[in-house]
Amino acid sequence: MHIHILGICGTFMGSLAILAKALGHRVTGSDQNVYPPMSTQLESQGIELIQGYDPSQLDPAPDLVVVGNAMSRGNPAVEYVLDKGLPYISGPQWLSDHLLQDRWVLAVAGTHGKTTTATMLAWILEYAGMSPGFLIGGVPQNFSVSARLGETPFFVIEADEYDTAFFDKRSKFVHYHPRTLVLNNLEYDHADIFPDLAAIQRQFHHLMRILPASGQVIVPTGQPALEQVLQMGCWSEQVTVDTQGQTADWQSVLLQADGSHFSVYYRGELQGAVSWQCTGQHNVNNALAALAAAHHVGVTPEHGIAALSAFAGVKRRMELLGEIRGVQVYDDFAHHPTAIATTLQGIRQRVAGEQVIAVIEPRSNTMRLGSHQAELAACVADADEVCWYQPEGLDWSLEQVVSASRAPSRLFSSTQSIIEYVQAAAADPCHIVIMSNGGFEGIHLRLLEALKQG
Repeated sequence: MHIHILGICGTFMGSLAILAKALGHRVTGSDQNVYPPMSTQLESQGIELIQGYDPSQLDPAPDLVVVGNAMSRGNPAVEYVLDKGLPYISGPQWLSDHLLQDRWVLAVAGTHGKTTTATMLAWILEYAGMSPGFLIGGVPQNFSVSARLGETPFFVIEADEYDTAFFDKRSKFVHYHPRTLVLNNLEYDHADIFPDLAAIQRQFHHLMRILPASGQVIVPTGQPALEQVLQMGCWSEQVTVDTQGQTADWQSVLLQADGSHFSVYYRGELQGAVSWQCTGQHNVNNALAALAAAHHVGVTPEHGIAALSAFAGVKRRMELLGEIRGVQVYDDFAHHPTAIATTLQGIRQRVAGEQVIAVIEPRSNTMRLGSHQAELAACVADADEVCWYQPEGLDWSLEQVVSASRAPSRLFSSTQSIIEYVQAAAADPCHIVIMSNGGFEGIHLRLLEALKQG
């Protein structure tokens, strides 16, 4: 079967393309913005990529068109599909129909940490010899690909609450029918489709409704928004995780302030200690949730702890891209005030008084709508200096954020000017954290090249 994917370079759709290819289909796809790491990953898998949405890409007609949730009415390819009556389906529905049937699905949901936690979970199962399938919205360093079929019934998936497609406004995750469900956290996000937090909670309640009684939900303590979701109805076993000293099934104690070494307790009994390359309290939280989910399918805490100690991380999650004369450049996907804050807290705890420069592009739909504007000034408190980028299409000015920022801040309207400023401002040692959920005009490698040239 020839499957053509519209919006193929999105993290979810790109991973789906890899799975479809592995099932033996001929897979092609198109996107408006084709950039690494997803574009290079797809090309390495032998998947043909087309730039843009000219309807000619659908002639001759494929057997099936899989429509990404970034596609909307008015898109030339979408209009052609509808006019010609071509068969089409959403990505999550295709996944449910063709891959997740008869699988033990372990889903990771929440506002923050889905990609990292799902990657940790998949790696723990792999380390334990369970050879899981997975679909992750990023490229795990331990696997080098973002999706695979696996050799056992276990399948790990990043469960996004974003809507499914222009013709299906339910959250993606209701299609996945998990048996093990991680709820990492819950905050207001996706202002382009959800009017308020209560609307997101309703979608999470829909997810809870399809979790079987024999299933398990892993949830942190001290999360009022999630507690409210559970109060709407929970018919499955609840397992709690906690990192703040509250009573829970799974707990941690930091042995290093930066989170690089911590002990793990299960129901009051010490299970061992994780020593790894990740930092930050948020990653310790992610690790506990992954350990709990793996335990539900039979992985012992001992095996899980050993796996985390060998965990290599995820591309674009505090990924060190290079070091030039004592200046380290990191790529991070943070695009929500909480994620920005926890990322900077983690590196600050690790590097102590060394210089930290944050370079931030407020690119997400929620950012573009200004829904998080009030929280941005405070979320950068752990940086020594912040370079805010005002991208085209942002309908509000960052000037007020810059003036109210908890760290010295500057506003830039071009990536080249950011590169020139950072090149001059960075001193040995320095840690430059570039945060965006997009390509950011390739600023990462351009900055490294500028630093090399001195």
